[in-house]
Amino acid sequence: MSAYEKPSLAISEIEEVLRNHFGPGVAELTPLAGGNLSSVFSFVYEGKDYCVKFSDLAGAYETERYVSDLLSGQGIPFPKCLVLGNTGQLAYVIMERIAGRNLGDCTEEEQLHQLPELIGILASLADVEVGSTTGYGWIRPDGNGSYESWKDFVVAFNSEDQTGTFWENWHDLYRTSCLERDVFEEIYNRLMAYVPYNESHRGFIHGDFHQWNMLSDGKRITGIIDGNCMYGDCLVDLAILDRHMPRSGVIQTYQDYLTKAGKVIPDFKERLLGAYYFKGLDGLRFYAKMGWKDAYLGTRQFLLNLT
Repeated sequence: MSAYEKPSLAISEIEEVLRNHFGPGVAELTPLAGGNLSSVFSFVYEGKDYCVKFSDLAGAYETERYVSDLLSGQGIPFPKCLVLGNTGQLAYVIMERIAGRNLGDCTEEEQLHQLPELIGILASLADVEVGSTTGYGWIRPDGNGSYESWKDFVVAFNSEDQTGTFWENWHDLYRTSCLERDVFEEIYNRLMAYVPYNESHRGFIHGDFHQWNMLSDGKRITGIIDGNCMYGDCLVDLAILDRHMPRSGVIQTYQDYLTKAGKVIPDFKERLLGAYYFKGLDGLRFYAKMGWKDAYLGTRQFLLNLT
């Protein structure tokens, strides 16, 4: 299995898509760095900033509008979704663009300075009111989760049959990449042992909560973007942030925030371990498919050393 490559488009194709929605006047069409699975471009129309994302993955943006309305409607600085569409074999979404640059492009000192604000946003995501929605795992366009329980989601997400998804035929990675079956199965077994600690907690999860999906003006967080949004234990987002900013004291800052807010999280250690294993296992498979061996080996070592 070869490494995944996100779609490539000619500028003329993108201009045609935007012209169909905005008419003439779109300017400053510029490719943006980042986006492992989407090709992303910024543009300006009538003095306002926007971005457009393209993907060849089935159903790539079907939940985008729901998540956008949910978060922006509750004070989370998330871009508003304006248009969903298709062009040829590609899906696309047009969104407002929030000012700022990737937090990951800031210096380590600047990132550390903004960590308390980042933790506050993380806590706000955990408190998002999800109303009468039901289910766990991937959020569907109607706002409900795709599975009846967290365990059902975990089992399905790691099963061999992933027909029609990004992970179709993923067992080929055992032969064609650095993915090791014995390591994957060891981590999966550990994950399943911790599922009972996570599955009774249901909230909104961004699913990709790290500095490359945060925007900043260098002094403060201006917004969060993207995400692999799901319902489940909010500590999944904490685990993601900690793994991406390991020298920043993420866990201690989060615990200090909880103490100051007078909040207590039951089974914190066990739930965090379950979150590490869940996202770490996903990471092993993803890094192998993308051909990122160093990231794979680092995650492998971290997971096997967890106690």
